Amino acid sequence: MRLAGWVGAMFLGLCALQPQGGAAAEMLKIQATISPAVWQAYASRFLDPSGRIIDDANGSISHSEGQGYGLILALAADDRASFERIWSFTQTQMLLRSDGLSVWSWRPSEPHVPDINNASDGDLLIAYALAMAGHAWQMPRYTAAATAIAVALGKTSIVAAGDDTLLLPGVNGFTADERKDGPVINLSYWVFEAMPVMQQLVPGGDWQKLARSGLNLIAASRFGRSQLPTDWISLHGPAPQPADGFDPDFGYNAIRIPLYLVRAGITDPAWLGPFAAVWRGGQTRGLPLINVQTDQVAATLAEPGYRMLPALLDCVANGTPIPPDLKMFSPTHYYPATLYLLAVSYLAERKPQCL
Repeated sequence: MRLAGWVGAMFLGLCALQPQGGAAAEMLKIQATISPAVWQAYASRFLDPSGRIIDDANGSISHSEGQGYGLILALAADDRASFERIWSFTQTQMLLRSDGLSVWSWRPSEPHVPDINNASDGDLLIAYALAMAGHAWQMPRYTAAATAIAVALGKTSIVAAGDDTLLLPGVNGFTADERKDGPVINLSYWVFEAMPVMQQLVPGGDWQKLARSGLNLIAASRFGRSQLPTDWISLHGPAPQPADGFDPDFGYNAIRIPLYLVRAGITDPAWLGPFAAVWRGGQTRGLPLINVQTDQVAATLAEPGYRMLPALLDCVANGTPIPPDLKMFSPTHYYPATLYLLAVSYLAERKPQCL
């Protein structure tokens, strides 16, 4: 399929995913939305010469999520050499499973891969980055690799549960057969902008159903006074509940949900409202993590990458410019720096006036 036709088909797919009453949006292009200087500041801190993205706040491990983010950001910087290096490490050191998916983590000490379970968000991010790069740079081998991962996810990780279509967080450990409160999901694993791309790669897949179920589950998983989802959610009962064995927090995972909604063009206040309400003023004070059972703030995240998320929502909702102190990129740790660049890449393409 020619590139123009492929982008058009993705646009139609994204329109189909919009919640009722939400405005449809054109797919992100991603390419060349981060300056070379900003990318170099990120890569010099977190990109190892081998091609692995280093999580410096987590024992310097690499994980499939980080490799996927690294690929997306390399495309955003239009850096083919770094993209290929990240992909080479991912392909040779992490795509070790027999089902075509990546192991979830790689550790610098031996054994490098003590656990071969996957993380489906990492697989989805990798496939999405490969698909977008394949078309941006006219590299069919990237598109073929993306298609293979999308097919593998469909076979192993996308399951029907009643009226919902779910993305299991990993192939092992999250089903009703494996947990008393199963199935257990993580709504921050729904990378909504990737769903139309996966649907285009695998037209017979359930990606549109998966995206609609994700939106429905976000609406149904509004806990406590904050009306926010927890990181880990049980779907065992008649309504979603915080999953057993995990802190009942709107935490480090769930803060990605509004970022993914915005990047997918889902900006209606009906979806972003609860996040925006809790984050009001967060661009200066920091991002609160909330225990939804006690309604208490469990922690406040003050690094610039975290504060960029409420600034992003304020820009999208009100056109508010990004605060001056957040316009300069100064990487702190891998995760907030990555969130920052994902937000900046979106703003550079869709809301440059806020920057």
